[in-house]
Amino acid sequence: MTTHSTEPVRVYARLDSPLSRWLWLVKWLLALPHYLILALLWITFVVLTVVAFVAILVTGRYPRVLFDFNVGVLRWAWRVHYYTYAALGTDRYPPFTLADVPDYPARLDIDYPERLSRGLVLVKWLLAIPHYLVVGLFVGGGLWYLWDGPDDRGWAAGGLVGLLVFIAAVVLLFTGNYPKPIFDFVLGMDRWVVRVGAYVGLMTDRYPPFRLDLGGEEPGLGAPDSPTAPPSDTGGARGWTTGRVVSVVVGALVAFAAVALLVGGAVALWADRNERDADGYLTTSATLATDTYALRTEPMRFPGGVADRVGDGLGDVRVSVTPVEPDRSVFLGIASARDAARYLAGTEHAVVRDVTGDRVRTELVDDGGRPAPPESVDIWVDRASGSGTQTIHTTVSTGDWVLVVVDQDQVPGVSVRADVGATVPALPWVATTALVSGAVLLALAALPIGIAARRASRGGP
Repeated sequence: MTTHSTEPVRVYARLDSPLSRWLWLVKWLLALPHYLILALLWITFVVLTVVAFVAILVTGRYPRVLFDFNVGVLRWAWRVHYYTYAALGTDRYPPFTLADVPDYPARLDIDYPERLSRGLVLVKWLLAIPHYLVVGLFVGGGLWYLWDGPDDRGWAAGGLVGLLVFIAAVVLLFTGNYPKPIFDFVLGMDRWVVRVGAYVGLMTDRYPPFRLDLGGEEPGLGAPDSPTAPPSDTGGARGWTTGRVVSVVVGALVAFAAVALLVGGAVALWADRNERDADGYLTTSATLATDTYALRTEPMRFPGGVADRVGDGLGDVRVSVTPVEPDRSVFLGIASARDAARYLAGTEHAVVRDVTGDRVRTELVDDGGRPAPPESVDIWVDRASGSGTQTIHTTVSTGDWVLVVVDQDQVPGVSVRADVGATVPALPWVATTALVSGAVLLALAALPIGIAARRASRGGP
């Protein structure tokens, strides 16, 4: 094998033999405890990476104690992935630890960088874009674009690693042997993914090589337990006991919630200051269309206590519809769900099932004739009709309510631009509460993280 210069991120693996023919069928179940813990550890990894980002930007150094923790998360994840469906290279159950386990068949080392570039930390995510394309090919996560129909599209997961590991698993099931060429290729792809992850995680300034280093040995270093392999620089996880790990995870979860509140509060404050129209309404719009005689919404249900709270928060509600064809006339009304159902019974109409951005999904719910002229029935809480924009105002009250749009010319085909707005008088209060709560939680989150990190940096129990 060609010898390359030592990389700061080193991934080792040893293919165990023999391997169980059938155990891979249930490893997803056996690994569930690890998946649950890793879900929490990855949240913590993200939070600590943000802290490290600030530290690198200010000092040019990645705090060593946080570096050791995050290397431990990567190491833990690599062992679990190696045991499960990123390789299926061992039947030995992964240990629950951030520390290096020298005799485990999957190991990961990352050299601690004494100095890191302050400027590079701002653009690593951008510089790694070419690698994202390669990683997408290897592990999937939205690589292939599928067409489910003329209007529905979806992203498919999966990747080359999963495909080859599945092939190896089938061969193992029938022959009892793991194909070595597949193992070498899979490990090369896994190694590439880990190197990119460490670079984007700010743990090294060395740009990941565009090189597929095959097999379980690092080029020029041998296997993880060979004499030429250097000892792990972070093998002891430097004082990260179980209690300190739990403390940091709790702090990270609190910090995650705090950031969500701060972002939500900032968005709400921005909307309150910048997104209101001249009349003080916050408005959303969508185009509604059907080939039938009428459109209606699904019932909007407001129980007594909920209606009071929602109504106080939303304030005045305004609904407007504008015909897409200027020469058409429409009727817009709001009625109870029971009255609207009785009015539209036996009428060919459509119900609006879902609105996502400008995409609207409607469903034909009845096949019949024309509805009666809407002005001829006395069921409307508020109504408007004619050409041009038609607007009604209402407030949230107890009951089930439905909006109905009918073509006044009694011909099939209703197409309107709908605008729904509310004054939302509670928005400034909500924004302020979210921002203050987020700031307080962020300060509280720093306490367990800081205490645990300080004790871990000193080492010992």
